[in-house]
Amino acid sequence: MSTYALTVTCRSTRGIVAAIATFLAENECNITDSAQFDDKETGNFFMRVSFESTASVDLARLSEGFAQAADPFDMNYEFHDETVKMKVVIMVSRFGHCLNDLLYRWRIGALPIDIVAVISNHMEYQKVVVNHDIPFHCIKVTPENKPDAEARIMSVIEDTGAELIVLARYMQILSDEMCQKMSGRIINIHHSFLPSFKGANPYKQAFQRGVKLIGATSHYVTADLDEGPIIEQDIVRVTHAQSPNDYVSLGRDVESQVLARAIHAHIHRRVFLNGNKTVVFPASPGSYASERMG
Repeated sequence: MSTYALTVTCRSTRGIVAAIATFLAENECNITDSAQFDDKETGNFFMRVSFESTASVDLARLSEGFAQAADPFDMNYEFHDETVKMKVVIMVSRFGHCLNDLLYRWRIGALPIDIVAVISNHMEYQKVVVNHDIPFHCIKVTPENKPDAEARIMSVIEDTGAELIVLARYMQILSDEMCQKMSGRIINIHHSFLPSFKGANPYKQAFQRGVKLIGATSHYVTADLDEGPIIEQDIVRVTHAQSPNDYVSLGRDVESQVLARAIHAHIHRRVFLNGNKTVVFPASPGSYASERMG
């Protein structure tokens, strides 16, 4: 039995849930999971529905037929086949912990994505990527060639049909133009010390200040550096007895886990942009174990 997802955003009003449930029932679809959020501050409504059908489902026809139910509520909606893996491009520089973690999760099936390419501005990870039978592109970036380099990056994205770009510790700032063009489709990871500990050696700075918590934040990329809508965060406790190297090791672990969970939420269409914030619906019980893995 095939599984599908319907995502809906619109202004909050009475009757939305009933209209969705009625339409799916009339089209021989059975709802297996449903989550919704009514934002009282903005008046916006968000909903994600998983459903199955014993009958053959043509998503294009289903979407077309849903318009009659959606129009009275001015819904923005999309239907998705949950068996189709999202095409993803990963970008990395010289820190490989997030890349290696994602490759492992992908290889064992814990992260159901289609990695169509890895792009780096260095050559360190060419061998590990190629050994996974994934195309590797080294696109060096300098102040002089940055527009050309970014054009080459966009060419890889467009040629592969990638729907999501993951910055797995990619240490180059993307242009405003690229951020706007790929809005809601680029996910980044960084340590949660920002803006307290900027620049080089943030973990050393944290150690010198005697912090008790370190963590990581994964967010969508916008033109405002490291200020995009947050998808996922986590922390780990540290003590006075630990060294700066311990901070780095623990920080890399939490960065890897947070990035993987953010990607998992995005590919399952559980993340909704809500102004400068996000609405993130929890994973269904069937996918919870793989998402928390690691």
